[in-house]
Amino acid sequence: MTPAWLRGGRAAVVFLTRVPVGGFPYQDNDFRWAAAWFPLVGAVIGLVLAWVLVAATGLGMVAAAWLAIVTSLLLTGGFHEDGLADTADALGGGYTSERVLEILKDSRIGAFGGMALVTSLSLRATLMASCSLEAVVVAESLSRLFPVLLMARLPYVTSPDKAKSDSVRRVGLAQVVGAVGASAVIAAAGVAAGLEPMGVVLRLVAASCVTVFLGWRFVRRAGGITGDFLGTTQQITLLILLMDPR
Repeated sequence: MTPAWLRGGRAAVVFLTRVPVGGFPYQDNDFRWAAAWFPLVGAVIGLVLAWVLVAATGLGMVAAAWLAIVTSLLLTGGFHEDGLADTADALGGGYTSERVLEILKDSRIGAFGGMALVTSLSLRATLMASCSLEAVVVAESLSRLFPVLLMARLPYVTSPDKAKSDSVRRVGLAQVVGAVGASAVIAAAGVAAGLEPMGVVLRLVAASCVTVFLGWRFVRRAGGITGDFLGTTQQITLLILLMDPR
């Protein structure tokens, strides 16, 4: 029988992407281990996007970057982008924690969410068009580490019956160690491939500081984190990690 920590890798693909890898039914412990694999799934997504950037270079880097973003949306179903839009609407239009949580449950996108999506996607395309392929892979990977750290540290305020996967959020020390270890290996591989070490460190520090601020803000406004807040964290840290001019 395959151990839960190993099945967690497959569960992570199921949870983060629309790629049909099968493996059902998954047990709660499989999904609990999924978080440890988030950075590796992100690295695979990054490799696919890097391939798209190379394949579409002839169209110009801006067009190639937008095609890579479209590919990302197809792979993930806009999973994290949906969280960013919902969070912008909730924090922009909610004045109490109850109202914030109420808006998060609304599937419609409002003005704040629309502005957040347009700004985020446009900035991502601009950054992706000017950064190295190695930076794309590392950014896609490490941006999925920071939500894991928030899950391990902050209370989850979405009720279990309404959470997309209550088991995934049950992150313990073992899952954090796994995610951090995978991120360290991928960051080291990026440096070996040509990324400037100090630049990687500075972007990681900046992303960490922003994650701490976001966590504080989420607790202050809603009492803790939700799946939408975690998606927002991934999207914002992704932008920071992509700031690597060629």
